[in-house]
Amino acid sequence: MSDMPWYQKFADADYLRIYSPFLPPERSAREVASIVKLLQLAPNSSILDLCCGHGRHTIPLAQQGYHMTGLDLSQFFLQRAQTEAETKGIRVRWVQSDMRQIPFTNEFDAVINIFTSFGYLENEEEDLQVLRQVQQALKPGGLFLLETIYQVRVVRTFSPHGIIRYDDGLMVLEERRLNLPESRNEINITMIYPDGRRTKHTQSIRVYTLTELRRMLKSVGIEVQAYYGDLDGGALTVDSRMVVVGKKTE
Repeated sequence: MSDMPWYQKFADADYLRIYSPFLPPERSAREVASIVKLLQLAPNSSILDLCCGHGRHTIPLAQQGYHMTGLDLSQFFLQRAQTEAETKGIRVRWVQSDMRQIPFTNEFDAVINIFTSFGYLENEEEDLQVLRQVQQALKPGGLFLLETIYQVRVVRTFSPHGIIRYDDGLMVLEERRLNLPESRNEINITMIYPDGRRTKHTQSIRVYTLTELRRMLKSVGIEVQAYYGDLDGGALTVDSRMVVVGKKTE
């Protein structure tokens, strides 16, 4: 268990406990509408939701008529997603796999990767392998939509400590460190429950600039078509997140 990478340990109920309060259905619905607007795909198009989690974008997109595949490493997330899809009578193809191993070739009109699921891996070469796999999975001319944190904002707004208090008495403490030589945002997370119990997690996310992502995408055969500061199409600024739309070259 100790050798398991942080992103595998953290992909469980604790992740949902920390982030679900910030991801209400209304937010997910807005994000899905924005994804549809950005991609401009016909309703019967095929989309891969890469690192789909518990399916909060995958299932609504399937409800809109897209042929959805959700891929995630976490069996916990996939089981929740599959249960919800079955309850709603929605057909989705669920795949458990590492994002460096996407078992499809020339399959999808679009691949989406939403809510900072890129940069988890151990180094830039591993992230580059993900992009190679995305390029392989896309049809010629297919689109890649990436939504993630923006390095400039992370550095600009950095604070070494943070406390989040939840209505039920849970407290989440964050101790943060910017690893500048590696461009990684490293966080130690402590969950403190009302009864005094504590659970600890870590995060280590490579934070990219637009320049770096454009270079990496181009090197694997994906040309950046547009970039934004959010899924609504707002401008990329020093205070925004980062959204990149790339196209697989013919």
